[in-house]
Amino acid sequence: MSARQTSRRLGGLSPFPGPRRGCDAERVAWRGGRVNSIHAASRAGCGRLIDDGIVRRPLTEWTTSEHAERYLARQHAIPHRTEGEAVLLAHIPHSARRILDLGTGDGRLIALLRLDQPDIHALGLDVSRPMLEAARQRLAGEDRITLLHHDMSSRLPDIGRFDAAVSCFAIHHLDDPRKRTLYGEVFELLEPGGVFANLEHVASPSERLHRRFYEAIGYPDDWEDPSNKLLDVETQLHWLRELGFEDVDCYWKWLEMALLIGVKPAER
Repeated sequence: MSARQTSRRLGGLSPFPGPRRGCDAERVAWRGGRVNSIHAASRAGCGRLIDDGIVRRPLTEWTTSEHAERYLARQHAIPHRTEGEAVLLAHIPHSARRILDLGTGDGRLIALLRLDQPDIHALGLDVSRPMLEAARQRLAGEDRITLLHHDMSSRLPDIGRFDAAVSCFAIHHLDDPRKRTLYGEVFELLEPGGVFANLEHVASPSERLHRRFYEAIGYPDDWEDPSNKLLDVETQLHWLRELGFEDVDCYWKWLEMALLIGVKPAER
């Protein structure tokens, strides 16, 4: 599939497997225009349906409608983005049926996955209610999609097991120690042979290349997003290998955009 074809992909996705056996939590699902929220129960180790999402860190600009709308207005114009998305899609096995999207935003990546593999069930989580509302609108009418309001700076709730986990320009907003622990949580929730594909905004090796990237995407030379906590590719690949992922590599890169992939070993 070409990058041009990828850029035209739209869509949306099914109900999800419930909590692990022994949990008394309700399954949290979005269907037909409603976004529910989930919160990790401390000792029970399972998700509980509550009226509002728990956001443990101070609210950032990503929780405001204005910031979300500015990003959504520009996202289609980010150079080479569709190339990275096409490579990501190409590395999600067609046997995958349950896929987790970390930081789903407006559901763009779920939509692309859904059109590439119509039979999948997808769960998208995000801290931004405006983004989740945009995802609800994009994916309206799909009964194979679950959307959760969750702050990834907190441990992932009990959301079942997945054949693949993906993320697109989201994890770089977390502190570095949380990035690593999140990668470990992803490893644990993947089925054997499961793929983790993270299309990410990464740190440049020099200030000159950093400025060149912002110039290339049309931002002012002195612009910085205060929510960005960029980290180099090599450190993140090292973490993935330490955590037990195999076939770890940077599968695609353009300046500060990189696709990091690892595979959980299959059972022997």
